[in-house]
Amino acid sequence: MKSSAVDARVPDRPTLRIGGVSTVLRPRAMVLVMVLAALTFALVCVDLGRGDVAVSVREVLNVLGGAGTRSHRFVVLELRLPRALTGVVAGGCLGLSGALTQSLLRNPLAAPDLLGVTSGAGAGAVLALIVGGEGLFGVLGVTVAALLGGLSTMAVVIGLAWRHGFDGFRIVLIGIGANAMLVAAITWLLTYADLTDATRAQVWLNGSLDAASWTRLWPPVIGLLVAGAVAVWSIPTLAVLRFGDDKARSLGVRLSLRQALVLLAAVAAAALATSACGPIGFIALAAPQIARLFVRSPMEPIVTSVLVGSALVVGGDIVARTVLPTPLPVGIVTSAAGGVGLLFLLVRARRKAAI
Repeated sequence: MKSSAVDARVPDRPTLRIGGVSTVLRPRAMVLVMVLAALTFALVCVDLGRGDVAVSVREVLNVLGGAGTRSHRFVVLELRLPRALTGVVAGGCLGLSGALTQSLLRNPLAAPDLLGVTSGAGAGAVLALIVGGEGLFGVLGVTVAALLGGLSTMAVVIGLAWRHGFDGFRIVLIGIGANAMLVAAITWLLTYADLTDATRAQVWLNGSLDAASWTRLWPPVIGLLVAGAVAVWSIPTLAVLRFGDDKARSLGVRLSLRQALVLLAAVAAAALATSACGPIGFIALAAPQIARLFVRSPMEPIVTSVLVGSALVVGGDIVARTVLPTPLPVGIVTSAAGGVGLLFLLVRARRKAAI
């Protein structure tokens, strides 16, 4: 009597090969990306239609398609579209930045908000606003100051936490301390600033899309494209890092160089998003974890994190601007919701550690 063996092998997943490059096709992730893209577009249409002059979603679609009345085109394209697109791009930058830092440091709390990057960018931008306002260098000056502030903060944090390599736990702890010091520095700058400059900076620090414009939109767009290209190129490295630094080195990965490049892209994306609309809290922390739950992935998915970040910022702007009794900056809404998300992550991490 012949013994029958059960073939327990997992069926091969479909693959896509273009030249010498191949990738595994994941239908669930692809469907989720399309759903999130459609959701983000729907939220943008709603955001474009809400305000003092109400425009229906159908009329918004007509305007985006090149039709619509002259007044609706002016309201949608000139007044509201820069704001909505800034929310999409800034949210995407923050989601991407959070996914990169959390994957690189293997810590769900390793987000630009808690590592001091956002506060460093905010301190640089506030200094530029107070010293020069929109003067000699205009938006470019604020953008460069925010980028330098974020990069300088991350360099200091990495330098203090370095122990023969990247130590995710030490980086988070030192980043929290640096964040607290930078918040104090921002408060000091506001105290000694002129009343007009301090008021403008304070509104910006709450994470507001009110000052969005086509000019302010381009720096985060460039940051998202460049950081996104680095992220896609670094996906194999991030996947190998899940098994530890020693395993990555044994596979021939130039660890320090790759980690530095990924971290530079994450910091640049977060800093440029902050320069456009101020610090929008907890998006970089929450978006990758939400995306990870949706995709059921062992690591933070890049594209899904970008789309979740965009949807969260645009949805938060709709709530902050039109749903609440008093219009508020979007950063206040996301920070309030993000506090609940942070508690959830802490409880979840504690339960995993107890198992």
